[in-house]
Amino acid sequence: MKVVILCGGLGTRLREETEFRPKPMVPIGGRPILWHIMKIYAQHGHKDFVLCLGYKGEVIKDYFRNYHWNTSDVTLKLGKTPKTIYLTQHDEEDWTVTLVDTGQETQTGGRLKRALKHVDGDTFLLTYGDGVTNSDINKSIEFHKSHGAIATVTAVQPSGRFGELAIDGQTITAFREKPERESAYISGGFFVLDRQIEKYLDGDTCVLEQKPLEQLTQEGQLRAYCHQGFWQCMDTAREQELLNRMWNAGNAPWKTW
Repeated sequence: MKVVILCGGLGTRLREETEFRPKPMVPIGGRPILWHIMKIYAQHGHKDFVLCLGYKGEVIKDYFRNYHWNTSDVTLKLGKTPKTIYLTQHDEEDWTVTLVDTGQETQTGGRLKRALKHVDGDTFLLTYGDGVTNSDINKSIEFHKSHGAIATVTAVQPSGRFGELAIDGQTITAFREKPERESAYISGGFFVLDRQIEKYLDGDTCVLEQKPLEQLTQEGQLRAYCHQGFWQCMDTAREQELLNRMWNAGNAPWKTW
């Protein structure tokens, strides 16, 4: 199943890092957080990625273009017929990565709309390039297929400053972006979506978390896969430090591979 990852935002709250690179390339344990997110999906068998690029997208392109060079031991044969021999392999050998320029100023819904031409099949996965979890991706897919609605979002329970979900059983009855008060459940990203989502996306100025999700909610087409385990975004320097401490201490709950 295709995995679409939104990688184009400015990451203004992490300006000390994102002045020089896009937020998905900010490192956790020496690897970009984007790599960690992709490893989570790959662990569940989903290795076909569509990355929606925007701000400093060339940094992400360079990373994957030089992936073997930067992660392998190498022998170089010089001379008139030079040759590069990669001496080591890695677990990412069977990944497919499609890099899509979705515009510098495009909003989240607009980026998804632009990326859909690279997505085949009736159902696909979507997440942001700045959060990690130990949620079971395949169980969320099973849940999505069981209810028949257009969209499923993984709902998590940290202290709230993100999109608040009001949930009746398994049906989302309200979607409110970034409430001031703490919330029992918030949107953790990690969506499962049907292609019908496209009709809710207007264009480049479309913000996924506003009109599309609100309209899906009103129509009873947005459901919550409730995850009570680990989830953490990396929106600030403090959160980056937290994730690095977990990784360096060998206590990274999202590392299930």
